[in-house]
Amino acid sequence: MTGVVRSVVFALTQLTGLRLVFLVFLLLFSSSVASPGQSSGATDVQVVAAYLYNFGKFVTFPANRGASSDSFQICIFGKDPFGDVLDATVQGESINGRKITARRIPNMQQAQACSILFISTSEENRLPAILAAAQQWRILTVSEIKHFSERGGIIELLRQQDRIRFEVNLTAAQDSHLLLSSELLKVATRVLRKEAKGS
Repeated sequence: MTGVVRSVVFALTQLTGLRLVFLVFLLLFSSSVASPGQSSGATDVQVVAAYLYNFGKFVTFPANRGASSDSFQICIFGKDPFGDVLDATVQGESINGRKITARRIPNMQQAQACSILFISTSEENRLPAILAAAQQWRILTVSEIKHFSERGGIIELLRQQDRIRFEVNLTAAQDSHLLLSSELLKVATRVLRKEAKGS
C-alpha cells in the first residue's frame, strides 16, 4: 500500500469510522483495475494484496484459537502469485497491536499459526481437506478459486465488470467461529447465509 493511501486511510479512520474507510479502499483499489489493454493504477496482484491486508481489520478471531500472539500472519498456500507485493503491502503495518507478516507455507500443518490463509488456485484439487483444516484452526480463508464461497471457503475474490470484488460465505465464517464485521458484509457483492429451517 502506498504512503498516500495509508495517509488517507489513517485520516478517515480518525474522522469517520470503518465503513467509509473500506468504501474509500474499494474506490482507490478495485476501481483502478482496468480491463486488458487499458492503463491501470494498480495491478490485480496489488489489489488482492490490499484486500488481504484490509480483511484482517474487519474480523474478530477467537481468543483461544492458538495462533501466534506476537504477529498477525497472512499466509499463502500453493503457487505464490504475489512475488514481493504482499510483503511490501503489509510492511510496517499491524492489526490490534500485532505486527503483520506474510508467510509462504509448504503444507497445511504450518497453517495453524495463520490468521488469514490465501489458497492459490493450484490447490483446487485439495480444497475440501484444506478447508476442513482451516475451519478447525479458526482461519479466515480467501481464494480466487471459482465457486470458492459456495464450496465452503469464507471469502471469494472474483472479477465483476472489470473490477475485483468479493463475496462472503457467512455460514462458513460462523462455523470457524469468526465474527465478520457488518461493515464488511455491506460491501460484499453477495453474502451466503444458512437458510432458515422451513424456508
